[in-house]
Amino acid sequence: MQQTALKYDTEVKEGGRVELDVPLAPGVHVTVFVVESTNGALHDLLLASQSSLEFWDNPLDDEDWKSASHERIR
Repeated sequence: MQQTALKYDTEVKEGGRVELDVPLAPGVHVTVFVVESTNGALHDLLLASQSSLEFWDNPLDDEDWKSASHERIR
C-alpha cells in the first residue's frame, strides 16, 4: 500500500494544540509524528536541500572532477 507523507511546519497554540488543514476526507484515520524544532537551523537546512540543483551544474567544476579522477587512475 503506497502512502504519501505530508509535512507541515507550525506553532503550538494555547493549551498545547496543533491545528492543520489537511487534504483528507473527514473521518480518515492518520498517524501523526510531532518533532520539536529547537531553532531555525534545521528548517534552513531542509530548505537548502530542496532548493535548485543549478549549483552543481557547473561545466568548469565538471572538468576539474574529470581530470582529478583520470589522474587517480593512472
